[in-house]
Amino acid sequence: MITVLAHKSPDTDATGSPLIWAWYLNEIRKTPARAILQGTPNTEAAWMLTRWDKDMPEIVTELGEGDQVVICDTNNPAELPGNINDTEILEIIDHHMLFGGIKTKTPINITIRPLACTATIMHDLIGDDMASAPDWVKGVMLTCILSDTLEFRSPTTTPHDRAVADKLAADLGINIGEYASEMFEAKSDVSAYGDEDLLRMDSKEFELEGKKLRVSVLETTAPQVLLDRKDALLAAMPTVASADGADEVLLFVVDILKEEATLLVPNDQVKQIAEASFGAKVEGDNVVLPGIMSRKKQIIPALKF
Repeated sequence: MITVLAHKSPDTDATGSPLIWAWYLNEIRKTPARAILQGTPNTEAAWMLTRWDKDMPEIVTELGEGDQVVICDTNNPAELPGNINDTEILEIIDHHMLFGGIKTKTPINITIRPLACTATIMHDLIGDDMASAPDWVKGVMLTCILSDTLEFRSPTTTPHDRAVADKLAADLGINIGEYASEMFEAKSDVSAYGDEDLLRMDSKEFELEGKKLRVSVLETTAPQVLLDRKDALLAAMPTVASADGADEVLLFVVDILKEEATLLVPNDQVKQIAEASFGAKVEGDNVVLPGIMSRKKQIIPALKF
């Protein structure tokens, strides 16, 4: 049985891509496979599972030595189970920069392409066999692409991502604008989540000049709902940083419609990072960063002291 998994703090692509590839392995390659998650999916990903009538994959945080594994939507060991190098990694499918640190027992297939979404890459790899894909596979692919591109607003969007999304939507008879509005409404409903949960909901671990950062992004069409919780979120940051072995938590609240991010600034060190990285003048405990929407393309590559 092959285990297909993506990164911790699963967003829509990290929830959907393992399901897509497990379907492909089971139904096309006739190889037993299962999709797993490393944590509870965010609200948009949970909506996607309900919308396409899919059960939530089992949450698994540790793998067995020698387990056969396909890794999706990451190649960063910090975002994978601690014993990932003890498994038998068969394949990596990703759209992030190459981190290094993963060791394999044999040569493997690695597909890393400069596209906005892992699901777009999977669509290409599946190729002609997409003709036999059920609606739920196409629907999950479409949701992942619209999520990662923020309905084509993100600077990570490529013409190919958009063409694949348009084709999937046409096959399904879906209006992309209406569908994306439903997705973003679900993504924006975080009322059931505590402050520490929000700081970890969609986050990546990143090391900057010897400092360990948890870089969190909350994409929403209702940013004020989150900013109204600013004081509580700021107060929770030291607790989350300490529990997760990080020096700082950076939280970016991305306004999907205005195409800008608000970075919360709990202390002088984060202020220093904000001013050095984005050329911003920070006054107070937050700063608006116009045009900043993508952690992968605009935030992580820019970070510096």
